[in-house]
Amino acid sequence: MTRDRLYLYDTTLRDGQQTQGVQFSTPEKLRIAAALDSLGIDYIEGGWPGANPTDSAFFEAAPATRAKLTAFGMTKRSGRSAENDDVLAAVMNAGTGTVCLVGKAHDYHVTHALGIELAENTENIRASMAHIVAQGREALFDAEHFFDGYRDNPAYALEVCRAALEAGARWIVLCDTNGGAMPADVARVVGEVIAAGIPGDRLGIHCHNDTDQAVACSLAAVMAGARQIQGTLNGLGERCGNANLTSLIPTLLLKEPYASRFETGVDAGALADLTRISRMLDDILNRVPVKQAPYVGSSAFAHKAGLHASAILKDPSTYEHIDPALVGNERIIPMSNQAGQSNLRKRLTDAGLSVPPGDPALGHILERIKAREDEGYSYDTAQASFELLARRELGQMPAFFEVKRYKVTVERRKNKYDRMVSLSEAVVVVKVDGEKLLSVSESLDETGSDRGPVNALYKALAKDLGRYSAILSDMRLVDFKVRITQGGTEAVTRVIIDSEDGKGRRWSTVGVSANIVDASFEALLDAINWKLLRDCAGQGVAAE
Repeated sequence: MTRDRLYLYDTTLRDGQQTQGVQFSTPEKLRIAAALDSLGIDYIEGGWPGANPTDSAFFEAAPATRAKLTAFGMTKRSGRSAENDDVLAAVMNAGTGTVCLVGKAHDYHVTHALGIELAENTENIRASMAHIVAQGREALFDAEHFFDGYRDNPAYALEVCRAALEAGARWIVLCDTNGGAMPADVARVVGEVIAAGIPGDRLGIHCHNDTDQAVACSLAAVMAGARQIQGTLNGLGERCGNANLTSLIPTLLLKEPYASRFETGVDAGALADLTRISRMLDDILNRVPVKQAPYVGSSAFAHKAGLHASAILKDPSTYEHIDPALVGNERIIPMSNQAGQSNLRKRLTDAGLSVPPGDPALGHILERIKAREDEGYSYDTAQASFELLARRELGQMPAFFEVKRYKVTVERRKNKYDRMVSLSEAVVVVKVDGEKLLSVSESLDETGSDRGPVNALYKALAKDLGRYSAILSDMRLVDFKVRITQGGTEAVTRVIIDSEDGKGRRWSTVGVSANIVDASFEALLDAINWKLLRDCAGQGVAAE
């Protein structure tokens, strides 16, 4: 059976940049474009040339891609020709082989937002598309507010699409700009548009996620005949975001009826890189990845309940809809007070610890975990702390160093600009190889701003751990979460610290105390010990 070709159009660098708090630099846009190209995306929309310096600089850099690099803009304005519209000229001057222009498809927006006659708007769209084609470029028309426009005035919504098509547009993209369309309505409307004479192999779909159905609406459009899908990595986009390509792509490749009916430019090898690319984008944005994200989230294949884990060990398909390796993810069996010995054995094996079934140590470790979770600890996500706990119970945890004492002070004082600022300072005394070492560190960053007491503690610890200090040089703390687990005068603070290193590893540790500094220090010690545990053997460094 011959499969229909679906074309994937990414707008992370343009529509994704409209996400609140997101602003890409030019080097970041180039890096993201390279990742998208390696994935097999067909079109990469780089931005709106002339709208801001970053977008213009991106097109000036002209990255070489297999994908079609696309410049975005709007149709010509009323009162001037396409050839003499300076805004349109800036888009054309980007020099891309493909140009996408947005125009109004909703009569209300034409008469109220633009304040022009319907026929004039149609002519602006026709002339703009013809201008692009006359310059030897591939033209796309984004029919803005199409589904709302089709609901209120279907004849006019179709009129502007026909005008763009007849002027030579390769793709007519139906946009659910407000994100309120339902999948069944999208399927019905796409079918009616095709029946009205606009071929499905010329139709694209662009959905926003305001009802959390952008992926479902996009898939409905494909099944109804559309052959281009627009979206963004990790669902970035204005308001609630756009259709999420990190969910759409694996669904199209791995799920029926899509896998047998359609093909894309993404192959199995590229798909296996999807999780890395998703997390790379979050890293660029300095965001913590969404753990529950389908396919690529760190919890997407996490099995907490003992019953689930037991079945997973026998046959992963019992509780997994795909093999996580297909998208570059991995299975996780977290530890918690719901865990049974199946979870425990799997997690110990993953940590390189072999404990035979029935070994009394398994029961001891489980009881220890449950007792500590009663105290407020959580090993559900703090996998590194779980491993260290298990190793201590098994007598397999090296003693790298011993903390003799520590002190943290936070001082408010005036700086040279006569402003009151905070300064955190930590003093740590450790014993390494029988020798006491004292380190003092402040938590100032390169701008002179205070990074807080936990940062000061980490810097003091890493500053002088004797022969272990060099191993910690590529380690950094990337996230810090605090939760009060009990209220009132007996409140307990739980701290989760996420760390990563230059080898691409990321791990979580937990600390609990009535004192937030003590809880933080406990989690910090676990983070450092886990790092030393992983790297000492590889560098030929033995523990005490």
